[in-house]
Amino acid sequence: MIFHEADKANGLYMVAKGKIKVFKLSFEGKEQILHIYGPGHTFGEVPVFEGTNFPASSMTLEKSEIIFMPRDKFVGLITSTPGLGMNLLADLSRRLREFTIQIENLSLKEVPARLAAYILTLSDEQKNASKVTLPISKTQLSNLIGTTPETVSRILKKMSASSYIEVKGKVINIKDLDELEALSESGSLS
Repeated sequence: MIFHEADKANGLYMVAKGKIKVFKLSFEGKEQILHIYGPGHTFGEVPVFEGTNFPASSMTLEKSEIIFMPRDKFVGLITSTPGLGMNLLADLSRRLREFTIQIENLSLKEVPARLAAYILTLSDEQKNASKVTLPISKTQLSNLIGTTPETVSRILKKMSASSYIEVKGKVINIKDLDELEALSESGSLS
């Protein structure tokens, strides 16, 4: 664990090596992953600016190196380096846009559309329109898109049977990008 929800935000963090998740837990123990970050990504900034507590928890997903910057040092650095502040605002704005899309997907789209949208997001991130590698387990993926691991497996099989994709372990070959994009909007597998 890096921090728990409601802990006082006394600084921000950056992933130097490895992978972390930011998540919320329901009273029943159901996990909803909000973000997964790798090297170079900062997290925990917003409550640092507000002087409040963390609104979610974070933990490593693999062996990681995390850099911690105390709040006073961070605020001093932002004050003395306006360009850094602008870059941080751009990054926070990008994440807000991603979060808006995630909320839209979770509340308005069916699971097949959410899974297709995630594969397309990976395709963009990995800059490869024909093949992506899942950076997380199917359990973590199911928590990210708001479903169960069994449902993820079942939908991946249906997408494979429909010749949209081909799954080989963590590698997903995209066989029909147009149909995958249509599925991410409609949510219905033919």
